[in-house]
Amino acid sequence: MTASPGRHALIIEDEMLIALEVESLLHDFGFETCDIADSPEDAVRCALAHRPDLVTADVRIIGGTGVEAMAAITQKLGPVPHLYVTGNADMLAGQTAAPIVDKPLSRHALAAACQRALAA
Repeated sequence: MTASPGRHALIIEDEMLIALEVESLLHDFGFETCDIADSPEDAVRCALAHRPDLVTADVRIIGGTGVEAMAAITQKLGPVPHLYVTGNADMLAGQTAAPIVDKPLSRHALAAACQRALAA
């Protein structure tokens, strides 16, 4: 999977090691820049400062959920391609059509989910 030049991603994740792993993979996939947010409020602030071409969001984060963060971002910016990277996929059952990548993270699963999110 290769992103178009200049693409920017927002990673919503409160576990820094996982956020850095996602960031590294997204760079490998062609994303030039990434912001990392650990709460819904931080995610909205980052998205408003630099509109993301893709958002990856964990479900359980500090002060709320990735679902809440995506709802707030969508309310402010309109639709943004996104996917969930989570160890709590069961919490998303019936709540989203966005791709879901289970933790522990795999390069292949994240690449496929990114392609699906960007194609939607």
